[in-house]
Amino acid sequence: MTKRIFLGTFLVSLIAIFAAAGLILGVFSAETEQSYTKQLMEEARLLAVTMDYTAPEADVETLAELTDFSNRVTYIAADGTVLFDSEANPAEMENHADREEIIAAKNSGSGAAVRVSSTLSEKTVYCAKELLDGCIVRVSGTQKTVFSLLMGLWWEILLVLIAAALVSLGLSTVISRAIVRPINSIDLKNPDIDESYYEIAPLLHRINEQNHVISDRMAELSRSRTEFALITENMSEGFIIADSRLKILSYNSAALSILGAESISENDSILALNRSEGLRKAVSEALSGKRAEEILELGGRFCQLFASPVSTGGEVSGIVLIILDVTEKEQREQLRREFTSNVSHELKTPLTTIYGISDMLVGGIVKPEDITGFAKSIRDESGRLITLIQDIIRLSQLDENSFPDERTLVDLTELALIARERLKPAAEARHITIEVEGKHISVSGIRSVLEEMIYNLLDNAVKYNREGGRAEIRLEETDEQITIAVSDTGIGVPAESLSRIFERFYRVDKSHSRKIGGTGLGLSIVKHAAALHGGTVSAASTEGCGTTITVNLPKQACAEE
Repeated sequence: MTKRIFLGTFLVSLIAIFAAAGLILGVFSAETEQSYTKQLMEEARLLAVTMDYTAPEADVETLAELTDFSNRVTYIAADGTVLFDSEANPAEMENHADREEIIAAKNSGSGAAVRVSSTLSEKTVYCAKELLDGCIVRVSGTQKTVFSLLMGLWWEILLVLIAAALVSLGLSTVISRAIVRPINSIDLKNPDIDESYYEIAPLLHRINEQNHVISDRMAELSRSRTEFALITENMSEGFIIADSRLKILSYNSAALSILGAESISENDSILALNRSEGLRKAVSEALSGKRAEEILELGGRFCQLFASPVSTGGEVSGIVLIILDVTEKEQREQLRREFTSNVSHELKTPLTTIYGISDMLVGGIVKPEDITGFAKSIRDESGRLITLIQDIIRLSQLDENSFPDERTLVDLTELALIARERLKPAAEARHITIEVEGKHISVSGIRSVLEEMIYNLLDNAVKYNREGGRAEIRLEETDEQITIAVSDTGIGVPAESLSRIFERFYRVDKSHSRKIGGTGLGLSIVKHAAALHGGTVSAASTEGCGTTITVNLPKQACAEE
């Protein structure tokens, strides 16, 4: 704005200077010409007075005697013939009857004319006076034109113009700054209308109103952004917005956590977070205007990715990514598949045995003395099948937490003694001693579930023990929790298998487990039963020395008996 005002002021001042100079020169030239014409007219009048008007020849002699002429004098007869000229031979001069000043003199007694010579850059002023006898005396003189005068003074004029330009430059600078200074000092956030130019008062009013509107909009935008940030930051799902060039515009911390990225720098691309095939495919489809869904595997974890296009005016201007951590879901699905496969296999094995023996009995190819042995095999496989189905039903109930039993005060020591009695025949058959240590401890829980948990722990301690070994269940109580620890002196568990013994159908030694009738669900039931009561289960084992399974239950409502 300052530059425009400066240029405008500078140009106006220069134009004003040149216009004033031209006007002055014009007035001066006109005044000079008028004064000069009066002078010549006066000389012509004086010459006319000196004439005796007797005969033109006498007047010519009179003029010839006047040799000191300051201007050119011409004596012309009434018919236009030149009779005398102070600077030229009259005989060689053409008739002057048609000259402007001659015609004017004949009409009004006197006349004047100005003729400019384009070659000589000068002008000639002619003044004519009619005599009484009809002859005319003319006095003429030359003057320099304004242009020729200016050309003669070009150096002085150039200096004047330069000085005028410098003065105009300085004045324009000062004026433009003085004009703009109050405008630049206006506080656009709080414009003071009274102290500024009244000409821009409507603009300042408009700015003031616009400031209020912008302030309200900014406050609303800030609230919206804060709400948006609170919503997205408290989402467990990852959220990323990017433009059509995949530059990240917005994101939440869950997205970084799920994708395993530490931070996002300015102008980072989505592909800088993860370059997996699934992500690139989803992004590509979203940019083409299609909604995409992919499952990404990231270091043993799984996330589900939804990519949706954002369209503006019919064209894709960006994409939105929603990322869900579905690791648990995928693991559950994998466990479900494994469980289904294991259940099918475990059910098929005893059923195949039962079907085969039954087929042999129906076919009559079994000797009478072998029937008892085959019947025993059918009974054992059927019992194994029933046990397996019962364990599966129990696991299903634990998963769904669907038990008809209400929580009651349960004596854990009593449950341990009951389990010992139930396992006594199997233990005596292998000369295994079962010991129960600890005082009577009660806990608020579901009796049937706690009973099966303790039974399975002791059952494993007997099954996987050595001949003549020892199994022990120890119950302890603190101010915060109740501990149930079951130890044996059996074959132990290898270190690489210890973390998996609570998985469904997992067996360290499959052949030994099938031989002793294990289903592979006992410890899984123990884990779920402990979790149902808010507890945890852990295992410690030394291969060849024995295993200890420890269950810690929170102390909810317990008492001593």
